[in-house]
Amino acid sequence: MDKQDSASGFDPVKLAHIAPMLQSVVDAGDLSGFVTLIFHRAGVAQLNTIGYRDLATKAPMTRDTLFRIASMTKPVTSVAALMLMEEGKLKLSDPITKWAPEFADLQVLRKADGPIEDTYPAPRAITIEDLFTHRSGFAYAFSSIGPIAKAYDKALGDVLNNDIDPDAWLKALATLPLTYAPGERFHYSVSTDVLGFIVGRIEKKPFRDVLMERLFKPLGMTDTDFYVPKDKRGRAAVVYRQDPDSGALNVLPFAQRDVPPRFTGGGGGLISTADDYLKFARMLLNKGELDGRRYLKPETVQLMCTNRLTPEQRAIPFLGALPMWEGMGFGLGVSIVDNPEKLGFFGMGAKGAFGWPGAFGTWWQADPANDLIILYLIQNSVPLDPGAMATLATGQRMGGRAALPMFQRLVYDALR
Repeated sequence: MDKQDSASGFDPVKLAHIAPMLQSVVDAGDLSGFVTLIFHRAGVAQLNTIGYRDLATKAPMTRDTLFRIASMTKPVTSVAALMLMEEGKLKLSDPITKWAPEFADLQVLRKADGPIEDTYPAPRAITIEDLFTHRSGFAYAFSSIGPIAKAYDKALGDVLNNDIDPDAWLKALATLPLTYAPGERFHYSVSTDVLGFIVGRIEKKPFRDVLMERLFKPLGMTDTDFYVPKDKRGRAAVVYRQDPDSGALNVLPFAQRDVPPRFTGGGGGLISTADDYLKFARMLLNKGELDGRRYLKPETVQLMCTNRLTPEQRAIPFLGALPMWEGMGFGLGVSIVDNPEKLGFFGMGAKGAFGWPGAFGTWWQADPANDLIILYLIQNSVPLDPGAMATLATGQRMGGRAALPMFQRLVYDALR
């Protein structure tokens, strides 16, 4: 455990329970390692670096370890789009065909798990707001069942390990029918990838360049990118997938690139560190400003962190199985706690806490009521194959599944 800068808002005895709990999960062989960071009242209250970033070499987790943060990319993309909205370059009500004409004349499946040929014309265009809120009707292969899942997998490939040209990817996506009509329901999807590529088209430059110029360079996020350069590969954590029967942690390989990939997916492609993502989270916790530079207006951050799902949409389980919306809603790229007592297994936090996790087990939350940011970084993959909802809902072995909720509870139990 690294040195604590500021833990005055915590019971030190209770805070000290976190590291041994995390260590026990590593010792049991359920996860390779952790980097966790608790930021409270403008200081780091605790930083844990436990276990290994590479089991084969026994390279330890360190504060600057690089993690594939998967869907923790989505809030970053959303902030970039909101910056353009503040400049009048887009509106929530804009149809995406304004910049992506590929998506004119879309069809919608009559049944979400039915034949992909059995469709009807979309009743309206997809809007920018639909992309922010996953109500576009797009899908992921893993968030789907039936023929559309296989069709996504075939047309788009692996969304987290891809190097297709963005224009070709958008064109391929446009050949698929929507799973649901635009605006009908929250259906987790490639919506944020589409949003990122539209941001690039509006700015007339690659989406990666937009993020570098508007967020990463000014915030000092020097280790955040869509690939790991050669000189940083020694700091990269290996992604593991646990065999559900033997418990063995097997390496999940990713392509190593010497230059940035063509496909810079705003839905899940970023690699980052605890300190880099902390800067982004601090900016949002501070209502859009950090170190004297303003990125978003306070009212825009408030808009981002306000639920936009209807009660009917929240009644639909997340990924078809998880009753996640009982305790939280979803705004413009982040989830927001609005009923803390009903969060259950889905975390802890005061009303107004916001964030969004990643598919490799990474998680973060900013809690304005407690002036708190929590970061939890691991590299544990569950299969993201067509029809994988059941796996995502149940997770794998209990040790890996339980580590995050135990960590969350210990953090909040230690708050004075």
